[in-house]
Amino acid sequence: MKIMKKYKITLLLLTLTFLGCSDLEEQPVGVLAPESFFKTTADLQAVINGSFAGLSTESFWGRKLSLTLLLRGDMADIGDQGTSGRRREVNNFTMADDNGMVSAFWPQAYSIIGTANQAISNANLIDEEESKVNEVVAQAYFVRAFTYYHLVRLFGDIPYIDFAVADAADIATISKTPEDEVYANIISDLMFAKQWLPNIQPSSALPSKATAAAYLASVYLTTKEYQNAATEAQFVINKEDDFDLALESDFQDLFNSDKTAGLHEPLFSIDYVGQTRVGNYGQDYIAPVTGIRGDASYDYGEGWSVAVPSLKVYNTWDGRDYRRAVSLDTTATSKEGLVYPYTEFEDYSDLAVNRPHIAKYYRNAGLAGNNGRESSNNYIPMRYAEVLLIAAEALNEINGGAPEAVSYINRLRDRARMETMYPMDVPVGLSQEELRKVIIEERRLELAFEFKRWYDIKRLNIGVEAFGINGLEPQPNFDESRDYLLPLPGPELARNPNLLPNNTGY
Repeated sequence: MKIMKKYKITLLLLTLTFLGCSDLEEQPVGVLAPESFFKTTADLQAVINGSFAGLSTESFWGRKLSLTLLLRGDMADIGDQGTSGRRREVNNFTMADDNGMVSAFWPQAYSIIGTANQAISNANLIDEEESKVNEVVAQAYFVRAFTYYHLVRLFGDIPYIDFAVADAADIATISKTPEDEVYANIISDLMFAKQWLPNIQPSSALPSKATAAAYLASVYLTTKEYQNAATEAQFVINKEDDFDLALESDFQDLFNSDKTAGLHEPLFSIDYVGQTRVGNYGQDYIAPVTGIRGDASYDYGEGWSVAVPSLKVYNTWDGRDYRRAVSLDTTATSKEGLVYPYTEFEDYSDLAVNRPHIAKYYRNAGLAGNNGRESSNNYIPMRYAEVLLIAAEALNEINGGAPEAVSYINRLRDRARMETMYPMDVPVGLSQEELRKVIIEERRLELAFEFKRWYDIKRLNIGVEAFGINGLEPQPNFDESRDYLLPLPGPELARNPNLLPNNTGY
């Protein structure tokens, strides 16, 4: 992998990240030998913060990975058909191994992992109390696990690198690690993180003990180890006061950049810094790609109508559910100040489409400019609501119709009601299959457009249903023998034939 060629045996490019309130801001400090730099836990934290900052680059969560996940699911389709071919290929299941989305986020993922590996490998150079060092380096274990968790679900067998690369030759002939071994390594990293991370961090941009446990629960749910998933999820739930966790009373607050600092629901956030971003770091393109083309409602510009739900997503979502109003925009304002309903979007912009658009990342983008791509959104890859959903699903798989599972779902429904009586509480007494359907549907609505749906379709093996003629987003090209995995990037295979063969069908 070409990204690893940046690392030499005695030189290490370090980035110093200042943590202020909830925003991570990267500032370069230079090129140093590891033994010259790693003197204190503050030095260790500086490197780890660089790894977290790498998550917010345009080539990772800022657009390439997040948009791939959004389009791959059945909750968002292509609106403007004139958008780049690489996006349409992801959405339409016609991608090849030279797709520009994958070729961007793959090396960035390994760059993030490489920085975390530098911190882990050099933590032993710090002459401080072991517990103090472990509390900090546990963050690096977490971010490595977080990144590999995305890679393994997207690609299956992948190169697994858990050491600081000293020379490009060290990884020039590396082979793929079997998927099961990658999951085992992810679990090991998360167990270390859970042991050493503190109960509470100054910001959800850094992981806590509860963050690690929540991700353990998610991994175990993915691997169908339901008892372990329930145990880890309930570890978080039973200690919600200790971890300062709660469901926000207003669902909209989760997606309002001005209210980031006071939230208690996020377990982990990827921070963007608005117009104060540095270079490629903190550059958020999800806001504009989901916004309405031609909309003049916001002072930071218009959207691009790229990732837009199908009309069926909106029409099948009961309007009494407050989450629909938070998740979707149904009106837009023209430059002349006229308000248009979604049924007339095409009338004022020939590149918009007559469908409600995703509002979660465009409606309250905070300090933003340039069509919202320089937003101060906080993206929340894990929040407390998902922990309740994981616990409910795992408990139902262990004990069909489990009353405790029902109670967790009803906590979410209680918030979703706001000023209506809908959605009604789930009754106790459902069969395992009935409750399973309720839980999966609750995940789809509660976590809509939060980059989760594709992973649910994959782990539940429901692609044929999701993309069939009766699905929310029919995709005739979907092939279950091929499309549950993405192709490994062709250029990587050309550089290292040990990574061959590519995934089936590519």
